[in-house]
Parts: sequence; structure tokens; C-alpha cells
Amino acid sequence: MHETIYKPLEGKVGVVFGVANKRSIAWAIALAWHRAGAKLLFNYQGDRLKENVEELTSEFGSDVFLLPCDVADDAQVTEFFTKVREYTPKLDLMLHSVAFAPKEALEGDFISTSREAFLMAHNISAYSLVGLTREAAPLMTEGGSIVAMTYYGAAKVVPHYNVMGVAKASLEASTRYLAYDLGTKKIRVNCISAGPVQTLAARGISGFSSMMKHYEAHAPLKRSCTTEELGHTGVFLASDGAAGITGQVLYVDGGYEIMGM
Repeated sequence: MHETIYKPLEGKVGVVFGVANKRSIAWAIALAWHRAGAKLLFNYQGDRLKENVEELTSEFGSDVFLLPCDVADDAQVTEFFTKVREYTPKLDLMLHSVAFAPKEALEGDFISTSREAFLMAHNISAYSLVGLTREAAPLMTEGGSIVAMTYYGAAKVVPHYNVMGVAKASLEASTRYLAYDLGTKKIRVNCISAGPVQTLAARGISGFSSMMKHYEAHAPLKRSCTTEELGHTGVFLASDGAAGITGQVLYVDGGYEIMGM
């Protein structure tokens, strides 16, 4: 007798923004969504990352939807979703795992942040969620789940995280306002606040290795989290198990967020 494997996202269609390489949190969640039964569409940011994303998504088959989309360019976002609408009549899921600030803004002091770096960080890391959601929501005709990635530096000072922490705070506030706007359409919007993990983006943060050691010393679980755990949380937020959850920040960080000292 064959055992039936339960796939909580069977029949769901999702779009994933932010895969850079196999260590990306976006890839971990995409993989988990795929294994849970979802059919996925992907963007890539410029030709430099196209090959990486093509290679990764090839394990889903040869007909994966994969198109360029710079989330800071309204014309590209519009063009991307025009193609999405030609490809599928509906969406159920969207993952926003996109953030950027100039390297020099993630070193030194926050007070030294230039106007250009401040605006760029907020445009790419926070406003893009609003712009992408505005395009995706009309396709979520049966409701949906939108998941964005954030970090503890949005709520507390993390040295050297600087303007990215301020942009993530904006992202989290945007999540709440979007959740309010879209609640009557049964579209839920939530954030996963991941503890530090070894990703391409994390390596750009000054003092990252000492941050990992700090979590090992102080978090209740004596560690941060794994990308696999973030994938499981992504499946939960996308599934009916989280049907009553919206506008929230879920911490997946070994419990670090609860600690006072």
C-alpha cells in the first residue's frame, strides 16, 4: 500500500523574489514551498545572478518561470507581472527576500549614513514590498499569503547593521499596513525575523562572525537558526495552519529575541 504524502501547499502558485545562490534564505523557503506542493515563479536581479538562479531552479523541471526584475524599477516590476498574468490566472503566495544597502553604509557609524544610501536602502528593502504587493494582490483572487524577511536589527540596535535596521523597521511597519489593507481580501502579510545565517548578504555585515558567537552564548537554544528551519516556517505561514495570522513578525532565532541580557 502506497503512503500518501501530505503536501500542505498542493495546487498553490507562488512567486519568489530574492534568490541569489544556494545559501539564500529565499532559496531555502522556495525549496520548502516546492516540496510542500507549490508551483513557483522566480525573478533574478541582473545577468550576474541569472545563471545561479537558472541552475538552482532547473531541479524543478525545464519549464520554470524565470524572468529578470529589478524591484527598484517600476517599469520592470510592471513588465514582470504582465508576464506572470500571461503565465497563470492566479497567485496564492509571494516571498519578498530582497534587501540592499551600500557596503560603506554597513560599516562605521549610523550617523554617517548618506542621503543616497538611506534612500537606496529604503527603496530596495522596504518600498519594494509595497510595489510588488500592489501588483501581486489582484492575482490573489482566492486569498493568499505574502511573506517578507526581516531581522532583529529592526527592533533593537545591532552595531554595524545601521541603515539596514532602519529600513527593516520600515519593512515591518509596511507589513502591518499592507495586512490591514488586504485583510478583507483574505490576503495575509507577515514577516519572518531570521537569526543570523551564513548567506551572501550576511557576509557584507561587519562583525558577522562575532554576532554568530554571541547567539551561541546567549540564545536559549544556544544557536541561531538554519535555513531549513526558515523553510519550515515559510511553509507554515503559507499554509492554512496560519490562516488566522497576519501583520505579524515571527522570530526564528533560537529564542534570542526574548533575552534581556
